[in-house]
Amino acid sequence: MDAALLIRELPKAELHVHLEGTLDVAEVVRLARRTGQRVPEPYARLLHLAPGTDGSSAVVGQVATFLEFLDWECGLLETADDLADVAYRAAGRETSSGARYADVIVNPTHFGAWRHDVYGLLRSLSEGFDAAEQDGLCAVGICPSLRRDQSASEANELVALLLEKPLPRVVALSIDGDETAAGRTGPRFAEAFAAARAGGLATTAHAGESSGPDGVWDALDVLQVERIDHGVRAIEDPRLVAELALRRITLNICPRSNLVLGLYVSRAHHPIEALRQAGVAMTVNTDDPAIIGARLEDEWLINGQTFGWDTDVYTQLARASLEAAFCDQDRRRSLLRELDAALTPRDGWSADPGLQS
Repeated sequence: MDAALLIRELPKAELHVHLEGTLDVAEVVRLARRTGQRVPEPYARLLHLAPGTDGSSAVVGQVATFLEFLDWECGLLETADDLADVAYRAAGRETSSGARYADVIVNPTHFGAWRHDVYGLLRSLSEGFDAAEQDGLCAVGICPSLRRDQSASEANELVALLLEKPLPRVVALSIDGDETAAGRTGPRFAEAFAAARAGGLATTAHAGESSGPDGVWDALDVLQVERIDHGVRAIEDPRLVAELALRRITLNICPRSNLVLGLYVSRAHHPIEALRQAGVAMTVNTDDPAIIGARLEDEWLINGQTFGWDTDVYTQLARASLEAAFCDQDRRRSLLRELDAALTPRDGWSADPGLQS
C-alpha cells in the first residue's frame, strides 16, 4: 500500500498544534487589510516560507521574533466571529490531514483584544469547534497555555478561571514561550499546575526545545506533567531518556518546526528516531503549520522516508497519538477500535511493511 495513502487513512490525533499558528497567509492578509494594517517587516517573510522537502531552511530565526509575530497576528482577531471562524478552519485543516481528534494549544497572551476576557476568548473558540464537529470535522480539545514570562499570580488566576467557569472543550493546562529568555520557570508555576491537576485538568508543557534537558526535568519533577511538547533535547541526557521511557511520558515532537527554528541542521540530524529507538513514547505534529509550511501527513511521510519507517512504525505512532490524547475515554476507545478496523486486511489492501513512498 502506498505510504502516503496509509498515513492519510490511519485514525490518529494531533497533540501539538498552536491555534495561533494555523492562520494561513490569506487569512492574515485579509484581517490586516480590514484593520488598515500591513504585514510588517521582518514578519512578511514568515508568511512566505519555502523550506526544502526535508524542512532544512531555518528562515524563521529566533524564538523571540517568532513569538512577537504571533502577538501581532492574533491581535487582528477582534470579534467573537473572528475567533469562531479561526477555530472552524483549524478543525478543517486537521480533518484534511486525516486527524480524528486534536488537542489545540491556545495562549491567551497573544490575543491582545481578549486579554481582559479570557473566558470570552475560550468560549468563542469553543463555539467554532462545536460548529466544526457538528459538521463532521475533527473533534478538538482546547489547552489554554501560560507564557513563561508571566507571573505566578497570573498563572494562578488563569487556572482559577478555568476551574470556576469550566468549558467542556477545555481539557488541559499548557505552558509555552521562550525558555532561554525566561530562565527556569518550573517552580514559579508549580502551584498553578498542581491546582489544575486537582481540578481535573490534564497538563502538558513545552520543554527541551529552547531549553536543554534541565527544562524537561523541571516539567517532569516540578510541574509533574503528563506529556511534553517538543522534548527533543532530552537526547542530550541518557538518564533523562531512560526516565522518559520508564514513565511512558509522551513527547509531542514537531521536526519541521525544530529545523525551521535552527535547532537541527537537517532532518537526518534530528533525534526523533534515536528517541524512538530508545523506547520513548512519541507523536509527530506540526506546531505552527500555516506559518512553517507543515502538513501533518507530510511530516509523517518525510520522517518515514528519512528514517525508514514501515507500516508497524506508522501504526505505533497513530496508536500513541490516540492513547496520549486528552479526549474522554469513550472517544479514545472508539478511535482505537477504528484504528484496529483500519488495519484489518481487505480487498486491495495489505499490511505488508514494504511500503511504496
